Amino acid sequence: MDEARETPNTEPPRGAYTRLREETQTRLARLQQWDRRLGYAKIAVALLAVVLLIRFLHLLHGVWPLAAAAAVFAALAVVHERVLASIRTLTSIVAFYQRGLARIEGNWPGTGEAGERFLDPVHPYARDLDIFGKGSLFEMLSTVRTRAAEETLARWLLEAAPPAEVQARQQAVRELQPRTGLRERLFTAGNRVRLGLRPAELIAWAERETHFASPWLALPFAALAVLWAGIVVYGLFRGTYEAILAISVANYAANSYFWKRLGASPEAIEDATQDLDLLAQLLAIFEREPFTSPRLKALQSELRAEGIASSVAVKRLDRITQCLESGRNLIVRFINPYIFFNAQFTLMAESWRRRYGPPIRGWLAAVGEMEALAALSSYAFEHPHDAWPEHDAARPCFEAEGLAHPFMPEDKAVRNDLTLGDGLQLIVLSGPNMAGKSTLIRAIGVNAVLAQCGAPVRAARLSMSPLAVGASICVLDSLHGGVSRFYAEIKRLKLISDLARGPIPALFLLDELLSGTNSRDRLAGTEFIVRNLVGHGAMGMVTTHDLALAQIPETMNGAARNYHFEDRLEDGKLIFDYKLKPGVVQTSNALKLMQSIGLMSE
Repeated sequence: MDEARETPNTEPPRGAYTRLREETQTRLARLQQWDRRLGYAKIAVALLAVVLLIRFLHLLHGVWPLAAAAAVFAALAVVHERVLASIRTLTSIVAFYQRGLARIEGNWPGTGEAGERFLDPVHPYARDLDIFGKGSLFEMLSTVRTRAAEETLARWLLEAAPPAEVQARQQAVRELQPRTGLRERLFTAGNRVRLGLRPAELIAWAERETHFASPWLALPFAALAVLWAGIVVYGLFRGTYEAILAISVANYAANSYFWKRLGASPEAIEDATQDLDLLAQLLAIFEREPFTSPRLKALQSELRAEGIASSVAVKRLDRITQCLESGRNLIVRFINPYIFFNAQFTLMAESWRRRYGPPIRGWLAAVGEMEALAALSSYAFEHPHDAWPEHDAARPCFEAEGLAHPFMPEDKAVRNDLTLGDGLQLIVLSGPNMAGKSTLIRAIGVNAVLAQCGAPVRAARLSMSPLAVGASICVLDSLHGGVSRFYAEIKRLKLISDLARGPIPALFLLDELLSGTNSRDRLAGTEFIVRNLVGHGAMGMVTTHDLALAQIPETMNGAARNYHFEDRLEDGKLIFDYKLKPGVVQTSNALKLMQSIGLMSE
């Protein structure tokens, strides 16, 4: 372990990642040189061994030089394999820092796990806020190695945690924030870049009911296997085969009876226990790491059972499954029915399952949560200027200073102040095309999701109460389902309306509401919807091109206000400042945009 990578680093994240990547690349280049040298040395020794073998066969003496050459080759092979293992590890470390730099520079979309399997079309905000998919919040945050951690992170992004839970996660993430070395070791565990381990299959196997698998069977199986081997050797030596036939039939029958009663197979165990080496390495990393935050210490304490570390127990099972995999060897498969090879290791696996099966679910949950916290700490490290949100449970509110979208690189993000609460429940945001309306409401929603899962937010300051987020931004029609965009939108609005009736105040984010109908119905429908939401204590923002909707705040007794974005024309080009301003927009750029692409003459 490189202790220098475990200490808080005052370098900017970009500089730290660049330095550590270059240091790793230097070490990697030296090892690659040793890789070439050892390869040439093995070839030379192998050629020498061939010459010595020919000489020995020709002269029938001089076997010791040949044995010495073989020993040297074996030693070189061992050293070379260690060098190759180190090269694989360093290559993974370089990839770790390259990915970190890509996230900082905004080049990360499409390079990670998109988490599309977690996307629920009827979730109140997952699709509209780009929580999953290419270029999503999940892809930006997820640096995890197991599916258990993916499921934990996805659940955190989909379900707002209560303030006490958020505070516990924040403490853990802050402790992990400077530990670049820890995250490096997690990423390179098992020398895999993509995900490993299937928790559902492992849990199902570990918790299944045992029908027949007495641990005492291992002793008679071992005795029968030794007896068979002894009789075979004796019979072949003496030229008598009756005893060999008799013991072979007896062992074959016992083996067949065992499999019928057991109801299990080596293949089923192997399928459920894939990538145990990865799990064992992750467990060992978390077991050794010193923690001080209550959440991390509590999770670490769960990684023991019956006085043994979880990583040690998992390594035992990994060795058993490796032996079962070796049973696919043709020679082993031929003699397996007589020496009970698969039966004995299956019994070992069953014995392990009876002892350690019950805590497996807890181990996987603990590893998943620790990995998810480490992923959030990676985001916190890479965005040191992002604020840690404050949670105000006394009143419904969302008060942000310097708010921006987390997907935007920090040097390009335009920040705005925004306040909802203390009587102000609705903002009607007007403005021309491409002025930033949709980006702003997405920024509000994504930062609210980050705040309520325990991560820092892209703002100078954010204070918010627990809020149930609902968004209608990118509603899609369904040709297969026979659903129009308008019908899909009103179904989404019904979902948000139901959300507002829940125990937690809702934060609604509505983009270009009811654009699929005529202007009269649009105004009447929008006014009814926002009044209904505000009447149930919800707060939020509605964006619009239709200036008629800007009349709504005038009828809501101070509970609503108009804000806008604007543009200006300079040297024939539209310029946007993306700054939020009070009042109703006074400009429109639709005709200007049509003229700019030659669709309409001036």
